[in-house]
Amino acid sequence: MKPVRTFDLIVIGTGSAGATAAHQCRAAGWKVAIVDSQPFGGTCALRGCDPKKVLVGAAELMDWYRRMEGKGITGRAVRIDWPALLRFKQTFTDPVPKNREEGYAKAGIVALQGRAQFVDRNVLRVGDEILDATHVLIAAGAKPAPVGVPGEEHLTTSTDFLELDVLPKRALFVGGGYISFEFAHVAVRAGASVRILHKDDHPLAAFDQDLAALLVGATRDLGVDVQLNAPVEKIEKRGSTLVVHARTGDRRETFDADLVVHGAGRVPDIDDLELERANVQRERGGVVVNEYLQSVSNPAVYAAGDAAASGGPPLTPVAALEGHVAAMNLLNGNQLPVPDYTNVASVVFTVPPLASVGLQEATAKERGLKFLVKHEDTSWWYSTRRVNLPVSGYKTLVEEGSGRILGAHLFGPHADEVINLFALAMHAGISAGKLRGIPWGYPTSSSDIPYMM
Repeated sequence: MKPVRTFDLIVIGTGSAGATAAHQCRAAGWKVAIVDSQPFGGTCALRGCDPKKVLVGAAELMDWYRRMEGKGITGRAVRIDWPALLRFKQTFTDPVPKNREEGYAKAGIVALQGRAQFVDRNVLRVGDEILDATHVLIAAGAKPAPVGVPGEEHLTTSTDFLELDVLPKRALFVGGGYISFEFAHVAVRAGASVRILHKDDHPLAAFDQDLAALLVGATRDLGVDVQLNAPVEKIEKRGSTLVVHARTGDRRETFDADLVVHGAGRVPDIDDLELERANVQRERGGVVVNEYLQSVSNPAVYAAGDAAASGGPPLTPVAALEGHVAAMNLLNGNQLPVPDYTNVASVVFTVPPLASVGLQEATAKERGLKFLVKHEDTSWWYSTRRVNLPVSGYKTLVEEGSGRILGAHLFGPHADEVINLFALAMHAGISAGKLRGIPWGYPTSSSDIPYMM
């Protein structure tokens, strides 16, 4: 065993939360180590939002071409060359681990490859090394949640999907979350036969269900077989075919597929950190922390991002923000509480995208708020018809009297960008009346905002 190495801070995880905290604490003069069992860079840069958006970009181009064919656009049939698209995607992901490692070295951060496990309250083992630290930050991210059915070892993860050399002809997605819908929209436009099986009648539960229903309808119109109230009970392999057993209503059915993808949610990746040895309390949502992201049971330990039960949504900007909050509290004592996450925008990158910020209608009612709802199918609006989209819509919630925007929910062209304007208005306290009075550049998707208020 090598000699014990001592640090002011050891960070577990090199994603947005961990990297942010490590660099800030190192810049303040702390001796910092960062540890990851996977290539340096974290989920977003390597296995999540960034590479996914490259694939979505190809799907957007395919969709726009097909929508506009015969309406001024003609030419050879356009198709997605999957191997070439994956090679393009790799130009973004392949350089990340080396660049991150070089960045840590330049900053004076000790970067270690391996799985960290607690030995004591503030002592970790990484391979054959023992690390002793004044503080530990757990920012280990998330992993696919256990599905709990026989044969779940046959599931392909979202990470594996993003590395497929060839897209199989028949793809089935288990679960109706954003991973399933985003990848389904890519796969069907790449020529695959696609099916989604979701356990209940509320897919995309974190989003407004009226607009989620528009997305489900649009997805079915693409040719994706979206089945709700269809819990998967078993997955088996028969030769080269995967057979998925599901219950649909009162019947049990089987579905053949070449690829079965896990889209049934994610959980904190902290199961094997031996947290009990450090007296670090955890729950299903992650390490139990106080408002300063400090462990409630071990003050030497902090947690941020998907690994923390902080109440924040599992989004990259939230992870980066929590990395900053954790760093400030480590450096200065617990002075900076986590913010209110109500006004954090979230997007499902389908084509078109579904986006949301603020409260859903049911939540606003539960809180006893008095508000006006505007909800409209906007398929007839110029911004939708101009690009020949068959469906779009929105829902906004505005508090009576104050004009405060409580929530905005969008489905349609550029919803992923327009939602950020609503988030900005809500953060800055800009009322619905003031938004209506802005002379937006026209014709743009942003210029539709006054009609939504």
